[in-house]
Amino acid sequence: MGGFFGAVSKRDVVLDVFFGVDYHSHLGTRRAGMVFCEGTGGFQKEIHSIENTPFRSRFDKDLERFHGTSGIGCISDTDPQPLLVRGRHGTFAITTVGAITNADELIERYFEQGGAQFMAMSSGAVNHTELVAALINQKDDLVEGIVFAQKAIQGSLTLLVMTEDGVVYAARDRMGRLPVLIGRDIEGQGYCISFESFVYHKLGYEDECELGPGEIMRVTSDGYESLVAPGDQMKICAFLWVYYGYPNSNYEGMNVEVMRYRNGHIMARDEAMAGTLPEVDYVAGVPDSGLPHAIGYANECGATFARPFIKYTPTWSRSFMPTNQEVRDRIAEMKQIPVPELIRDKRLLLVDDSIVRGTQLGKTVDFLYEAGAAEVHMRSACPPIMFSCKYLSFSRGKSDQDLIARRVVRELEGPEGDEHLDEYADSSTERGKCMLKRICEQLGFDSLGYQSLPGMLEAIGIDPAQVCTYCWDGRE
Repeated sequence: MGGFFGAVSKRDVVLDVFFGVDYHSHLGTRRAGMVFCEGTGGFQKEIHSIENTPFRSRFDKDLERFHGTSGIGCISDTDPQPLLVRGRHGTFAITTVGAITNADELIERYFEQGGAQFMAMSSGAVNHTELVAALINQKDDLVEGIVFAQKAIQGSLTLLVMTEDGVVYAARDRMGRLPVLIGRDIEGQGYCISFESFVYHKLGYEDECELGPGEIMRVTSDGYESLVAPGDQMKICAFLWVYYGYPNSNYEGMNVEVMRYRNGHIMARDEAMAGTLPEVDYVAGVPDSGLPHAIGYANECGATFARPFIKYTPTWSRSFMPTNQEVRDRIAEMKQIPVPELIRDKRLLLVDDSIVRGTQLGKTVDFLYEAGAAEVHMRSACPPIMFSCKYLSFSRGKSDQDLIARRVVRELEGPEGDEHLDEYADSSTERGKCMLKRICEQLGFDSLGYQSLPGMLEAIGIDPAQVCTYCWDGRE
């Protein structure tokens, strides 16, 4: 996916942006960059690959030459950025997060309207951030250009733009699918813009405000101004709470870790009411994001919470980092270190944040049985994923058939099963029970349960109409 951090101050902000971007490293694995300016002395920019080296190590040697009272930076899971662009609005730096599903159409339209060229990457593809900059430059005013770009793309677009005079413009996606927050320097020196609220708390900033859907803010060291008012519709991504968000962060006033405890509690509560709670020795979470869901589950059902295996992270922090699937699977396997005394002859119930393709989870179950587990029960902290996200770049998989729930539906009923996805997602129906049984057979679970969509929305705790649930129900 990706994330960004920016700061504007009366003092140098290099370290703030450096640590601010580093704290977003959980959101991306491919590229990272920073741009700084003093307002009169031009820009300093650097972009590095972070596929094999963490952000902090990769950029540490660049800090000595950076200086500036304004700066923006990003973690990107897609194209290299931030970019410096010279156009009709002067020279500006830009970084974006989101997904553009109609990029080819927009590129061809740009050429038809007289656009001359884009810089092509080695694959021949156009950097999506450069495409956004080209769209912005089609309008006479920078803010008008941002609004035009957001309307033109299909998908989502959240961005930061920094101009030559050190002003930063922050724009939240039109449907608010991702958060953008502004923090105020406790010492009154300036402001920052961030995805994650905990980031600026650690850097000496206080909560100031959260941008609304489609809102565009102009931020300087003296204050901020809303240039485009927020829209009245929001579809913020539920996965921010379920998986992607960092535990300490708040979105729309709801804390991530608290939501996950509540989510596990609701899962166990509903299972107890349905009479489907299995008898187990331990409830465990699949590290790391499954742990708080499991704690809530264990607390509600009265089972003992334990950690029968630990994730080894000093050198393998993210199993989805390599592009080679075989290497990814091997790293995921190598990271799991068992505690035999908590596995051998034990009945285990695992809670994971989600079940997407099921590849790594199947290997986890095999690993537990090989370590002597008597039973392995699985619970997903969200409903069955039926649709690939078309609004955010969550996964390298592009086909719905990459999703284990959709594959199983096809196996059970062929293409006609696509007409009954709501039933398959509901474990109380005959189709839902058949899907659970087939997944259990394929992945080796003794039982399987998914959080319901109403239960997940109850745990998030904001108006359900303001939450994007497309990947579960296909509703836009």
